[in-house]
Amino acid sequence: MIEFRTVTKRFPDGTVAVDEFSLVIPARQTTVLVGSSGSGKTTLLRMINRMVDKTSGEIEIDGESIYRLNPVKLRRSIGYVMQNSGLLPHRKVIDNVATVPLLNGVSKADARQGALELLDTVGLDRSLADRYPSQLSGGQQQRVGVARGLAADPNILLMDEPFGAVDPIVRAELQQELIRIQRELGKTIVFVTHDIDEAFLLGDQVVLLEKGGRIAQEGTPAEILSKPANDFVATFIGADRGRRALSVEVVNGRNVVVDADGRPTGVLQ
Repeated sequence: MIEFRTVTKRFPDGTVAVDEFSLVIPARQTTVLVGSSGSGKTTLLRMINRMVDKTSGEIEIDGESIYRLNPVKLRRSIGYVMQNSGLLPHRKVIDNVATVPLLNGVSKADARQGALELLDTVGLDRSLADRYPSQLSGGQQQRVGVARGLAADPNILLMDEPFGAVDPIVRAELQQELIRIQRELGKTIVFVTHDIDEAFLLGDQVVLLEKGGRIAQEGTPAEILSKPANDFVATFIGADRGRRALSVEVVNGRNVVVDADGRPTGVLQ
């Protein structure tokens, strides 16, 4: 479990990125922080592994303050996946994945074997292990990035808009892969996105942020969709338009789901 208690981050230029933010992130679930630019979501994510330090407040993991921990050890114990994979271009795929285990003292043979097994986990063929990142597609690079984030078998995996730089088809594939991996591994995932559809697809808990890290609403996707807290939330999630506003029509004896414009979107089973 990760807990933020009245956390504020003020940068040297006076910008308040996060203002007295409090939240409990449950273990072994996916919590999605979603909001527009300036909502503080990436700052919040990076405060968990101390890539950004808070100005005030407290952050705890399983009841222990992260500020009592060595920041380097903390970062190596938490998986981190960024938008453009962040792979080292001069190192082969297998060595990119094995990076953190090697830093943690795992033997090279064991680290490389673990890296091969993680390629299986993220749906990549082992034949790609000896390629360099530039020889991979964008989707393959992101899968390698996820494998690297999982390499130290962390309890916590931080994901900063990891699928934002790939095309929609690949993005949908990666989203489904993440759902499968989470079902199998049960990590505590904190996922940042500006895409509300992605948030609702992936999140057990969704936290919708306004500017300065203020929580507009938190809850399950169903709770937020069924009862938006205010006009800001309703507008952000598109509660009154498109595929958000669905109804059922009976066509040839079957229940067909249609959107607000009358377009069929599926069939109720």
